[in-house]
This record gives sequence, C-alpha cells and structure tokens, in this order.
Amino acid sequence: MAGVQLHRETLSCSICLDLLKDPVALTCGHRFCMNCIKDQWDREDERRIYGCPQCRKIFMPRPNLLKNVLLADLVEKLKKTGLHAAPADHCYAGAEDVACDVCTGRKLKALKSCLDCLASYCEEHLQPHHQAPPLKKHKLVEPSKNLQENICPLHYKLMDLFCRTDQQCICYLCSVDEHKDHDMVSAAAERKQKQTELDLSQEEVQQRVQDIDRDVKVLQQEEKALTLSADKAVKDTDESFTEMMRLLQRRSSDVKQQIRSKQETEVRRVKVLQVKLQQELTKLKKREAELKQLSLTQDHNQFLLNYRSLLALSPSTHSYTVHVRPLRHFEDVTLPVANFRGLLHDVLTETWTNVSLAVARVDVLLTEPEPEPETRAEFLRYSQEIKLDPNTANKFLLLSEGNRKVTVTWVNQSYPHHTDRFTDLGQVMSEESLTGRCYWEVEWSGGGGVCVAVTYKNISRSGLDECRFGFNVKSWTLDCHHNSCSFIHNSIRTKVSDVKVSRVGVYLDHRAGLLSFYRVSDTMTLVHRVQTMFTQPLYAGVRFYSPGTTAELCTCNSNRLEFFQEQ
Repeated sequence: MAGVQLHRETLSCSICLDLLKDPVALTCGHRFCMNCIKDQWDREDERRIYGCPQCRKIFMPRPNLLKNVLLADLVEKLKKTGLHAAPADHCYAGAEDVACDVCTGRKLKALKSCLDCLASYCEEHLQPHHQAPPLKKHKLVEPSKNLQENICPLHYKLMDLFCRTDQQCICYLCSVDEHKDHDMVSAAAERKQKQTELDLSQEEVQQRVQDIDRDVKVLQQEEKALTLSADKAVKDTDESFTEMMRLLQRRSSDVKQQIRSKQETEVRRVKVLQVKLQQELTKLKKREAELKQLSLTQDHNQFLLNYRSLLALSPSTHSYTVHVRPLRHFEDVTLPVANFRGLLHDVLTETWTNVSLAVARVDVLLTEPEPEPETRAEFLRYSQEIKLDPNTANKFLLLSEGNRKVTVTWVNQSYPHHTDRFTDLGQVMSEESLTGRCYWEVEWSGGGGVCVAVTYKNISRSGLDECRFGFNVKSWTLDCHHNSCSFIHNSIRTKVSDVKVSRVGVYLDHRAGLLSFYRVSDTMTLVHRVQTMFTQPLYAGVRFYSPGTTAELCTCNSNRLEFFQEQ
C-alpha cells in the first residue's frame, strides 16, 4: 500500500488534485491533466505568458501538449491494482490527520476534502466524485480540518457569497438580513477578481526577481571586469616602473663608466708628467752634486778645467712649474646628477598625484535606492515646474495660468486637430516627461472629483478603457472624490481612503519603480504606494468627471503644482 500511495501522489494532477487524465509532462518535469493545464493557459492568453503552476517556469511561446502514453498506462495500472489494496497502518488517520467522514470504525486518512459536500473522503469513498457526473463538478482540495469555517455560524448555511461592504464571506440568508443592500457578489466572483490582483502582484514580483537577477549578473560581471582590469593595471604599472628602474640603472652605470674612464685618462697624464719630472729631478740633483764638488776644489787649475766641462752640459728646458685647475675635479659631475634627481623627484611627485587621482576616479557607479523623503521640505527638493500640454487636452478642458490650471467647461474650446489630443474623455497630460526622482502637487475643487495620474506617452487617445487613466497597463491613478479615494491600475480598483484628499502630493522614483500618493496638509500622509517597474518615461495626467471641476498644479508659495524633477 505504501507503494500505491506513493504512486497515487506521483500520478496526481496538482491543479484538480485528482489522478491524471490524459496526462501531459512539461519540460520542467511536472505533470498535469491535459484539460487542466489547457484551461490554465487559456486564462493566461491575454498576457501571453504561460507558466508551470508548480515551479512557475515561464514558457514562450505556448508549448504544444501531447498525451504522455507512459504516464497514462501507469495511471490505468494504478486504478486496477492499487485502489483496492488493503490499507496499511500508516494509512489510518491519526490525531494530527484529517479522517474520512464516511469510514466507520477505524477511519482512514482523507485523500481529499470537498468544498461542496463539506466532507473529507479517503481514497475509496472519494470514487463517487470521480464517477458520478453531478459529483465531478464538486471542488476537491487537499484534506482540511477547517471545512466548517465555510458554514455560516448564524444560519448554518454554506457561505458562498462575499460582502464587499464588510469584506467577509456570508450565506444567502445573511444577504437578506444583516447585509441587506450591501455590495455583494459570489465568493467565486470575488475570488476571480482577487486572483486577478494576485496574478498581477505575482507578475510584478516575478518581474522584480528577473530585474534583480539581471542586476546581480551585471554586478558579477562588473566584479570580474574590475578584478581583470586591476590585475592588468598592476602588471602594466609594475612593468613601467621596472623599465624606469632599468633605465636609471643603465644611466647610473654609464655615468660611473664615464667617470672611471676620465679618471684613468687624467691619472695617466699625471703619471707621465711625474716620470718626466722625476727624471729631470735626478739630472738636476746630479748636476747639483757636481757643482758642489767643483766649488770645493782647492786646485785653481783643476777648478777652471772642470768648470769649463760642466758648463758644456745643456741647461734644463723645464719650467719647473706645474699649472693645475682648482681642486674640484669630478665634483662638477655630481651637480647635474643632483639636478636630475630634483627634476625626477618633481616629475614623480606630480605624476604620482595624477596616478592617485586616476585611481580615485575609478567608479563602478553603483546606485542604491535612496530613502523616500519624509517631510514636505524634503519632497520639495525634487521640484521643477512643468506645464500641461494643450495638444493633449480634451476639447472641453480650459487651460489657464500658463497651462498649469485646467477647468472642465460646457463650451467646446475649438482646439485645432492634433493626434495627441484625448477625444473621448476629459483628460490632459503634461508636456515634460518624468524620470529620476520627482515630486508634484495637485489641488482640486468643485465637481464630482478628479483622477491624479501618471501615464506612458503611448497611451491611446480615443476609446474608453484603452485611454482612460487607470484602466489599462499604461497608467496609474488616484481617483479622488469628496469622501473617498481609490487607486486604479489595469482596471483594478483598490479603496485606500475614506476622507477627502483635496491636495494630492505625488512622489515618483522612476529608477526604483516607486510611486507614492500623499494627502498634503500640515503633514504628509501616505495614501497609497506602488512598487513596480517602469519601462518608459512617465507623464503627469489629470482626468475629470463633470463640468465645474478645477485642478491646479501648485507651486511652493501659491496654490499651484510644485513639480520637482531630479537633474
């Protein structure tokens, strides 16, 4: 039985929670009934995004589904052999398990719970829901102990209605009693709307996940590029410094060689002169001795005879005076070397400053979301005055105050034809596009209310929901009336305030995908915040309901729009 239970779980569809019928297997490995996954994808046709209900893997385009014959055979074998196997001990319900409501005696674990029967069934007692046509329409879910929560505690009836006024599930008797005249729909209809909102939120989350994954990959690539660039810079600068040191070494060797060569030449000249002087000195000393000997001769005749022979010696031609330069020798060589050292020091100092600045200028330009402002003064830091575009204004909208004020009139303003003009709805857009961090304020009065919006420029200019601010994927709006506010996007309306917001502050951080609406009074009160991804520049917009309504774009010192845009 353990093997049978394992096979049943393995061969069950995660959409209908029943055994696979005409099983198909997706490339991600998960299995579904062919009709179940077709129905799921048919509901996603408008978005053209087809995903696995289990792992959320996206398939584009829509895959062609073929019956998996092997899975179908396994399901048939399980039906024939496994469904009637004797239950093992672990198949009986324990204290923490949901027990079958039909079993008598020792109860088996429930395989499914039925939201229509408000009962839970084991595998055997669930068979009528697979076989009887009326029961096949019942909604089966995973076993639940909380089925009684679907029963009205006052009337003991199934709560299959939803009261939007009180935001709670009710039965049909509640609808004619406690909730009379309330806004009510079926629970299924409310689930459908909430499911649409949930799907939109899931898409936004998935988009953010993809964006963050992309950014992480960019950062990883940037980290790798930084490392490679730094390694190359270290290698190149090291080679340059090494070459400079080699050059200095060669110049040092050249200077040494020149000095030594000159030293040898000059020393050789000095030695030659020394030899000559030494030879002359020897001759002179010999003559000096002879002259001294002659002067001591007593014999006059001998003296005169020797005197004549001594005078016959040729006199010395040497001047006996050696002229040398001042005692500087090679000291003059050190001066240009010292000067070169000073110049090199200056060059290296200046170059080192440039190198340091170059290193400091390396910047990966990492951008982190800045915190959202809190006070009005902080919001106003991001202001830049803008004007409404008369080429977009509906023919019953009158612009004034330098195209910063707009009033709904009964009179056709006879604007010239322009492709950007809204023809079917009382709407107008700004001339300037919004990027970066922006803030502006809109004050309105009279009439039935206004919609303060942001929109892509390529929104339709005619039709109804195609061009109506808030009723498509290209625009976001705060719908303001005298006693309430709602946020609208892609035709989904969310009530956000029960008080009048006559002066609306709008804060946009385009890069961070952040859009916030505030009620501006003595303080800034957050009304609604949206976190999404903007794929195009945005434009400010205003939509009106009835004549007599006026909206102004405020400035800091008067009742006009302060629009601030980060440069």
